[in-house]
Amino acid sequence: MDKLERQKIVNKISIITIIANVFLSFIKIIVGIVGRSNALVADGFHSLSDVFSTVVVMIGVKLAEKEDDETHPYGHEKIEPVIGKILSNILLLTAVYMGYKGIKSIFIRDYYIPEKMTIFAAVFSILVKEWMFRYTIRGAKKVESSALMADAWHHRSDALSSIGSLIGITGAVFGYPILDPIASVIISIFICKVAIEIYIQSVRALIDSAADKETIKNIKKIILGINGVIQIDELKTRIHANKLYVDVEIAVDRNLSVSEAHKIAEDVHDSIENKIKKVKHCMVHVNPFGE
Repeated sequence: MDKLERQKIVNKISIITIIANVFLSFIKIIVGIVGRSNALVADGFHSLSDVFSTVVVMIGVKLAEKEDDETHPYGHEKIEPVIGKILSNILLLTAVYMGYKGIKSIFIRDYYIPEKMTIFAAVFSILVKEWMFRYTIRGAKKVESSALMADAWHHRSDALSSIGSLIGITGAVFGYPILDPIASVIISIFICKVAIEIYIQSVRALIDSAADKETIKNIKKIILGINGVIQIDELKTRIHANKLYVDVEIAVDRNLSVSEAHKIAEDVHDSIENKIKKVKHCMVHVNPFGE
């Protein structure tokens, strides 16, 4: 997938989710005010915050796709995991705030009984946000975007928030108002877990972690399948956002000419970059083999 196609996919997903979030926020805030549900109003503003995070994703992916230049000779891909870290922090703060509000409500007994219409708004929100999560996460996996993945889980956090609202609203209507704050505390814990996982994934893309074992195994298989390669002396890989750099030292017959050895190195280079699409660059060093 080239950069232009990748950016088009991200922009399409982002624009659709922005429109959906604006519409959903409006519905929840209006119904929450009319139906006297503070939980639904807060949920509406939570959806509105997703609009901001999605705009940030669009900007981050666009910047990450910029071509290499003199000041960034290795490209701009790492801007994307930086955006992923920012969004994971927003997700974590949202979860902490939800948990704090829930615990506070439990201790000060700040319970309320909303109108029944708010139940339908909460159900509608859950369905829409779950669809947005699945739609966005499919796109994130397709384009291998950590920022879009974080945004997908932001949608899931909103769906979980709406589930909490639904439980609380339903419980309040049927005489158990304490269910609202209890549900929000439990949901906030799950959201915290997801935020931390996204943060760790983004950090891995920034600190030159090695590729997974399966990818390394495939790289070795490709190299050893090249005619003229006797063995692999050293192999290093490093994750570069959604791309991968490969540095390899191969051993060839010491009696080969420089041009022959160079040809083998070129074959290794081209095979790795053509067969493993996430590899941005493969550096090959040739060592002489034999006495």
